Amino acid sequence: MERRSFLQGAVLGAGLAGAGSAGAAVNAPGLPQTRPQDPADLPFVSDPGEMRGEMLYRPFGRHAEKISAIGMGGFHLGKNAVSDDEATRLIHAGIERGITFMDNCWDYNEGRSELRMGEALSQGGYREKVFLMSKMDGRTKDEAMRQIDTSLKRLRTDRIDLVQHHEILRYDDPDRVFAEGGAMEAFVEAKQQGKLRYIGFTGHKDPRIHLQMLEVAAERGFQFDSVQMPLNVMDAHFRSFGHLILPYLVRNGIAPLAMKTFGDGVILKSDAPIKPLEYLHFSLNLPVSVVITGIQNQRDLDQAFEAVKTFRPMDKARVAELLGRSRPYALEGKYELFKTSATFDGTAKNAAWLGEDVPSVQKLAPTME
Repeated sequence: MERRSFLQGAVLGAGLAGAGSAGAAVNAPGLPQTRPQDPADLPFVSDPGEMRGEMLYRPFGRHAEKISAIGMGGFHLGKNAVSDDEATRLIHAGIERGITFMDNCWDYNEGRSELRMGEALSQGGYREKVFLMSKMDGRTKDEAMRQIDTSLKRLRTDRIDLVQHHEILRYDDPDRVFAEGGAMEAFVEAKQQGKLRYIGFTGHKDPRIHLQMLEVAAERGFQFDSVQMPLNVMDAHFRSFGHLILPYLVRNGIAPLAMKTFGDGVILKSDAPIKPLEYLHFSLNLPVSVVITGIQNQRDLDQAFEAVKTFRPMDKARVAELLGRSRPYALEGKYELFKTSATFDGTAKNAAWLGEDVPSVQKLAPTME
């Protein structure tokens, strides 16, 4: 499928038409519309999930297996504020109460996040109780395979359930990943070797870059198993992944993984009149497979389970009311720094992970005598 056709189909399928906020200029014709006329015109979950004990479970995209609707974020577990013993305790407590989805990345806290999770999962048969995910930054085959092997050792496992291309933030990232000698070759080879089961990608910068990644995959006849992206009460107003990407994933059986519900705490500092549970309820109300949230103490853990316990599917009117409260704080992306700054861009600080640039035209041109 040609990229232009893919782009038009995805945008039209998402039902995006429209101008921005009141008083703002109308979006340029022909461009993907990331600020819809009606922020509440979102896909909503049709089935909240299967409740077992304290946790809801939802399908992992088009696949038969189910995962917990709340996922435990690995980044926060590796922070200095959390001790090794406390990280182990939180992971065990979360699993015992029903969390099965474990999020991580090979670069989180210089590897400490994976080391701590690996230690916790190696005890008492906990590894067999979870759906383990990690993310790789390498854009070349060699770098990606090196990172996969490093993660396997840290996580003390011979297989990671889901491995994702991390931080697809630039328009050339998809071409790097799918290039000859690119990271996708490592992922496919690792899957054939039994080192991983499913393949996805993540990003937090702009939904149009996600669209580019999906376009390049479609051109090559590849379908991702999952896509991870920011989905929160601010996103619905500004460069919205929920409007531009989520409907396409649902239609095509690709598991949507929600992250940055609180924007690493930045969104909570906006003083928007919204309670923490409402932030979680909003994300759970979307047709996502899991809402990944940072848990670094008992309060965070209890809050996640309270959100599941008190969640009830919301209709459009209820969502519109909630989004109305977030709107004044969301329009310029002020509190979604992962979209508007390089604060969260680990790969921007480590260019070596991305591989060399394509040789310039000057280098390719014959010498003129």
